[in-house]
Amino acid sequence: MNKPRSNRRAVNGILLLDKPEGMSSNAALQIVKRLFEANKAGHTGSLDPLASGMLPICFGEATKFSQFLLEADKYYRVTAKLGIKTTTGDREGEVVCQRSIPTITADLLHSLFNQFAGSIEQVPSMFSAIKHNGQPLYKLARQGIEIPRESRQVTIHELILLEAGSDYFSFEVRASKGTYIRTLVEDMGETLGCGAHVTQLRRLSAGPYQPEQMQTLSHLEQLQQTQSKELLDSYLLPVDSSIATWPLLPLSEAAIYYLKQGQPVIIPHAPTDGWVRLSHKNGAFIGVGEILKDGRVAPRRLVQN
Repeated sequence: MNKPRSNRRAVNGILLLDKPEGMSSNAALQIVKRLFEANKAGHTGSLDPLASGMLPICFGEATKFSQFLLEADKYYRVTAKLGIKTTTGDREGEVVCQRSIPTITADLLHSLFNQFAGSIEQVPSMFSAIKHNGQPLYKLARQGIEIPRESRQVTIHELILLEAGSDYFSFEVRASKGTYIRTLVEDMGETLGCGAHVTQLRRLSAGPYQPEQMQTLSHLEQLQQTQSKELLDSYLLPVDSSIATWPLLPLSEAAIYYLKQGQPVIIPHAPTDGWVRLSHKNGAFIGVGEILKDGRVAPRRLVQN
């Protein structure tokens, strides 16, 4: 049962949850929110129940910057089953067709990967979370409704073969936002002429975050039983950790004052374009800004102090 709102607290930061297989992203979010007794939290980039791995959960002020994680590259470990195509593109769907499988060799798979490296076009699956008239496609798909989808361009930055057998192969992939791994595997299967679907999917990283930074639900539950909020909070990453590679601009009190009024300001030695992190002279993060064409820095999202 969730804590009454009056018993919840202000929590700020980012938790990298290792979402277990078989649980929805929203269910995982609600458990973590309860463990931290947080009054505000959201996840960035859903993982299907089938998938496990990195699910960044943003608390409090960090939710203002969640879009930058949504737009970041993701890294996955995938196992594809050959010869069988399913309705959902993964092992949870019904079998649509079965076809004979060509002889699988490392050379064949490396050649396949070369065809899918770089910028490619994808038609999102009907079992994706993309919305049509406010309804997620997967809900329509479960009603037997098929909606025409336009292809979209995504970028496959890296494909690494891990293992291969007569009817499967495992690989790691680093891809841009909006890439559907199930669709990637289905398209690979069609290129091989035999069809394919995902049997295992694990997200290893998102944006700047690394696998060793993830925390499991069981570990968090053990910590929560100690009734030490400080111990739980020690696993939170800073609000601005998702954008730690952006240029940092320390600001004077006068500049901060005008930015908080929504007014662009001139900052000496600022970059000539792009987005920047903004901080007090003491290093305390205050938000993000964007460089305007005239060189001034415009506030875009600021934290509440």
